[in-house]
Amino acid sequence: MTNNLERQIINLVATDRLYKPSSSFDGKLERSRPKIGRSIYESLSRNKFQGERAYVRVEKDNERKAKDIRAGIQEFAEEFPQYGTILNGMIEKQRVKKETHLYFGMQDGRRLTNDDYLSVLEDMGLGPVTAQKYSDVALDISRNLSKKREETERSVLIG
Repeated sequence: MTNNLERQIINLVATDRLYKPSSSFDGKLERSRPKIGRSIYESLSRNKFQGERAYVRVEKDNERKAKDIRAGIQEFAEEFPQYGTILNGMIEKQRVKKETHLYFGMQDGRRLTNDDYLSVLEDMGLGPVTAQKYSDVALDISRNLSKKREETERSVLIG
């Protein structure tokens, strides 16, 4: 029992130590996606691009956003019907939000090269040797994950 407990604690420590840099790296990647997406959007002359290896298209959606405070608003409207009507009208105006999504992917039969990945990793501040080591491991993990799910078109919210 003691060895099993210690093994679990060691696994937790190792997991935590792997989590910290991965989480930090994930944060950098997550923040860079919308920035790169907005830059691409600003560079487009039309709302789509078909390159030799990659493509992109822009779609704007009007989407109704749900509000968690609906019960409180309903109670307010019952107690103060005149103001409740005004408040509900104001909320309905705000609930319709316009979103701009940038959809992107690779052309059929085309793949990213190792140099494509290294460029991104080096732009994030990794040295060439570290970027190469990370790229090898990350791509191996990515290949294993992609076998479990179909590679589909991706999108990023840019506005």
